[in-house]
Amino acid sequence: MSPRRDVGDLGPDDSVLVISVAAELSGLHAQTLRTYDRLGIVTPERTSGGGRRYSLRDVALLREVQRLSQDEGVNLAGIKRIIELTNQVDALQSRVRELVDELAELRAGPARGRVGGELVHVPRSTSVVVWRPRHEREDRR
Repeated sequence: MSPRRDVGDLGPDDSVLVISVAAELSGLHAQTLRTYDRLGIVTPERTSGGGRRYSLRDVALLREVQRLSQDEGVNLAGIKRIIELTNQVDALQSRVRELVDELAELRAGPARGRVGGELVHVPRSTSVVVWRPRHEREDRR
C-alpha cells in the first residue's frame, strides 16, 4: 500500500478524483465525462479495476471543453483538435526552452571551465573538408 499523503501535497496532475466528484467540480454530468473519455477528448487515468480517476488538470480541461462548446460553439471534433494542437505547442515550447538552455551552456563553455569547442559561423559559400588520419584514408581505398 502506498503511503498516505495530505490533500495539500497533491499536485494538479495527481489523479485522485472519482468521476462523480470530477463531474460536480466541472459542472458537467458524469455521462458527459464518459463520452469525452470515449471520444478521447479528456482521458483520465484508470485504476487497476478500470475506474476513472481525474486530476485537477483534467477538471480544468473539462471546464475549457464546456466553455468552447457552449460559449464559442465549437463542435467536439474541433475541441479535440484544439486540445491536440495546444498540447503540441506546449511540447514544442518546452523543447525550445531546452535547446535555448543548451545553446547558452555551449556558448558559455570555456568560461565555465568546460572543455569543448567554439561555435563558429560558417558562410554557405565555404567548403568544408573533413580531415581524417592517413590510416583511415588508406582503409577506404
